Amino acid sequence: MRRRHFLGALSSAAVAWPLSGRAQQPAMPVIGFLSTQSPDGNLERLRAFRLGLKDNGYVEGENVAIEYRWAENRPDRLAMLAGELVRRQVAVIATSGGPASALAAKAATATIPIVFIANEDPVRLGLVTSLARPGGNLTGINIFIGELTAKRLELLREVVPAAARVAVLVNPVDATTTQTTLSDVEAVARQMGLQIQIFKASTIAEINTTFTAMAREPLDALFVASDPFFNNRRVQIANLASHNSIPAAYGVREIAEVGGLMSYGVSLTDALRQVGSYTGRILKGGKPADMPVVQATKFELVINVQTARMLGLPLSSSLLARADEVIE
Repeated sequence: MRRRHFLGALSSAAVAWPLSGRAQQPAMPVIGFLSTQSPDGNLERLRAFRLGLKDNGYVEGENVAIEYRWAENRPDRLAMLAGELVRRQVAVIATSGGPASALAAKAATATIPIVFIANEDPVRLGLVTSLARPGGNLTGINIFIGELTAKRLELLREVVPAAARVAVLVNPVDATTTQTTLSDVEAVARQMGLQIQIFKASTIAEINTTFTAMAREPLDALFVASDPFFNNRRVQIANLASHNSIPAAYGVREIAEVGGLMSYGVSLTDALRQVGSYTGRILKGGKPADMPVVQATKFELVINVQTARMLGLPLSSSLLARADEVIE
């Protein structure tokens, strides 16, 4: 009886050991992804984010999970969505779609690491104490739109050399970006001898109304502010600009890809890969307080030649040679 009891106990232990080992394996880390936008039209950027994670050894579904929260262009939902991720106890929160999502995440937690993309000065926004040593639970990628604004307006003038009066389209819901954009545009326009007229839109209907108003004005060109909502409405905006024969410059390549005349700005795909890379480094033990805010370094000039022909705009060989991509 003792021998049978011993063998039974040994058999039970053999079964229990692997089960116990599995139970003690660390749980798969979870990343929270918070965006002001919707998943539509962001597939390429999400792929880039995952590539950044993969650069650091993390593959979604294999050794890391991602909880996605999309505000669907409703900034008022960001606080609720950020709170959900905090209650989910995610390991890191990665934000996209402008500073609003980063500010919402920061307001929701002072302990969970946050990686952001900001098109404003993160210090001025209160996200970090300094670019070199952020000092808190946030770090990320910075896009200084001031320099980009000046360059984009210069390129628009190069495409439309006779332009004297330029419309500027901004989204008043994003007050910080609107203020910075208008300040930068007005300063550059004065230097270039351009008159500007400001138009505002924050809904689909307002975009339609705004272009109707533009068509009644003696405008030579259009400068569209870099804004997540405008990017999501890129087909509508590009079609309205073409329909009203308004040469327009945009901040993201996606609008040129769907028929916009030209775009110049930071490669947001590359920036999302950097966000993914920083997120992976934090999962490995990196501390946001010690990880400098990275300056975006990859810029893209995309020109849609087909749209230029439709608008009757001759493009110089010099400009085309400088373009990172020419869409025929």
